[in-house]
Amino acid sequence: MVRKPTYTDVACRYFNQTGKENTRLLLEVAARRAGELAIGKVIVATCSGRTAFAAIEAFPPETKIVAVTHYAGFEKPNLQELSAANRRKLESLGVSVLTCQHAFGGVGRGIRRKLATYQVDEIIAYALRTFGQGTKVAIEVALMAADAGLVRTDEDVVTIGGTAEGADTALVLQPANSSDLFELKVREVIAKPKIF
Repeated sequence: MVRKPTYTDVACRYFNQTGKENTRLLLEVAARRAGELAIGKVIVATCSGRTAFAAIEAFPPETKIVAVTHYAGFEKPNLQELSAANRRKLESLGVSVLTCQHAFGGVGRGIRRKLATYQVDEIIAYALRTFGQGTKVAIEVALMAADAGLVRTDEDVVTIGGTAEGADTALVLQPANSSDLFELKVREVIAKPKIF
């Protein structure tokens, strides 16, 4: 009798530091794994657009890329970090650009700032940061993209996050809507920093 394997060996790339220096190598390994799994959608966190433009170069042209930005006012009131020119260019290249409230930092962040008390969404964010900021971001942007209807909740995606600038974390996951947070399933860690 031939037994089915009860496990899968999958490589995970661990970076020795966080940050934008990892972006190119992260996108290469994420594109390779997406191809191996026949995943055609990638969610990329981006502030200025640089990481999204790098993803366009790294992934095959048929890959559907969703770029998720900071909301207007994240850095300072009325500022949108993604320039209108970069938004237009990304969209002209077929990228869906999403700008909306962060799943783990919207109204709850406002309550913390005003009343000095944390809310559930920010507590979840702190718990996810035990795996690194990029892991928190990669999960958060998947929730946001699902809420916007840009990815399905019954199909796996590759999702990419980072620490401050650039990308240093890639996950394979099944997205969920924010209201169904605990239906989100992280399938694989493609890469992440081990020092953060």
